[in-house]
Amino acid sequence: MTSDASTSPVDAPSRPPDGYRAGGRLAWFALAVVLVAEVMDLLDSTIVGVASPAIRDDLGGTYSSIQWIAAGYTLAFAVGLITAARLGDLYGRKRLFVLGVLGFTLSSAACALAVSPGMLISFRMVQGVFAALLIPQGFGLVRAAFPPEQLGKAFALFGPVMGLSAVAGPIVGGALVDADLFGTGWRMIFLINLPLGIVALIGALTVLREDRSSSAEGLDPVGTGLATAGAFLLVFPLVQGNELDWPAWIFGCLALGVLLFVVLARHLVRRSRAGRTPLVMPSLFGKRSFSSALIVGLLFFAAMTGLMLALTLYLQIGLGYSPLRAGLTVGPWPFGIAIGAVLAMAVLVPRFGRWVIIGSSLVMAAGIAGVWLTLELAGSSVSSLDFAPALLVAGIGMGGVVSPFFDIALGDVDDDEVGSASGLLNAIQQLGASIGVAVLTTVFVGLLGGAASGGVSSVTPALRAELVTAGVPAAQVPQVVEQFRTCVHDRATADDPAAVPASCRGTVSPEVGAVLAQEGQAASREIFTDAAKKLLLIDAGLLVVLSGLSFLLPQKARPEEDLAVPPAELASV
Repeated sequence: MTSDASTSPVDAPSRPPDGYRAGGRLAWFALAVVLVAEVMDLLDSTIVGVASPAIRDDLGGTYSSIQWIAAGYTLAFAVGLITAARLGDLYGRKRLFVLGVLGFTLSSAACALAVSPGMLISFRMVQGVFAALLIPQGFGLVRAAFPPEQLGKAFALFGPVMGLSAVAGPIVGGALVDADLFGTGWRMIFLINLPLGIVALIGALTVLREDRSSSAEGLDPVGTGLATAGAFLLVFPLVQGNELDWPAWIFGCLALGVLLFVVLARHLVRRSRAGRTPLVMPSLFGKRSFSSALIVGLLFFAAMTGLMLALTLYLQIGLGYSPLRAGLTVGPWPFGIAIGAVLAMAVLVPRFGRWVIIGSSLVMAAGIAGVWLTLELAGSSVSSLDFAPALLVAGIGMGGVVSPFFDIALGDVDDDEVGSASGLLNAIQQLGASIGVAVLTTVFVGLLGGAASGGVSSVTPALRAELVTAGVPAAQVPQVVEQFRTCVHDRATADDPAAVPASCRGTVSPEVGAVLAQEGQAASREIFTDAAKKLLLIDAGLLVVLSGLSFLLPQKARPEEDLAVPPAELASV
């Protein structure tokens, strides 16, 4: 789920006008408009992962194209979130909300009309910018619509609505791609935003109240520029490095990105000492618990987002699942998230505080290790049902981490720092997602080459027997097998999963060709399964490390009445 950046509690009007008072009809319409916008953003985020292989099949491109379709959106979202709430304070939250809905809807239409990977990636980044303008305004607009005594009831709807959206997202995405409505294929995952966007836009113009802060702070364009450039220089090399074979300048980009963040830190301190409003308050980084929360959040969202995309690639490209089957296969994961989130917030967090995050990280690690065990036992013949128990456990653990994370991360933050801290945490969430897609997908693709030899060896006995049956002389079988080995390796290491390497283009009889194709698919399933197993172990290890780092978090969550954003909005999947 995406989440709102900060809005100060003092900004809420104490007496909404007629039509809004005491939970009046207009107030609930305003809440519905905000929820439609939130669902639109959330569905767009979760649907795209399932549709990525179909997009690549249609538009072409490489594994890095698939990564950029996801990472470009979250990267733009991350850097935009830091200043978007402040823009709403300055220019009006309704105005920014309307602009965000309009831009998000139009950019969704542009995504649906894209005819190349580069066009789609560019439009996805534009989508991310408008999502950053849109999402942070929702909380303030709901606060402006309801009197204080009604806010709890209003915010209580966010959790179920957004939880249901998270569960439905992969399944809806797979169904839309498989249904190929009106011949649109994957494009329908973006076209579905048009009716939702029109409803949200009409509702925003007719029922939302304008709302802005009476003590709005200025912008920090230099800080925003440094953060944007630094984030891009970190993510770009991680996505493109493997495809470019890691030239020296790629590492130079990484070093420059780190340097820009150092420059940003110095800029924030200087701007704060000069009495001007910095992009984020530098005093936050002096709090060990909050700095630790940033690291934990970055690792957590990276580990989860990257693994989910890699798992989608494994199911569709590796095992040949359809988008709908892939969405149904991963369905237990978001369902478990909903269970874990409710259990954590309603029962565990009030009693155990940060221990919930520590324990849930280990539960999640156990669930991911369970997926590894499933593949270890079932191999490439694994079924969708085989995945369900372990994915459900992983989801429950994830829900137990993500639902209380923001509340606990803000536990030691001073009242005047809550707004800045909330915005920074939300940006870290999106930046972590971008880095996770870049790193873990790159690792997964890199592991394919190393698994090629084992994949070929697993099918070699059957291949030899079938080649003889197909009429290949026994003396020529070793040569054909060696050519097959080279072909499979070249396919596994190709940047484009659909490319046909030169080593695979020899002329053979139809009978031999059928044998090579069949065993090539079997070898590919083994290769992808081996790579997936290794990635799962890496991810489980990251979660164990994350569990240890979680001991540095604040012991208790910040009291709910002191939060700058409601808990239901802070959770992100």
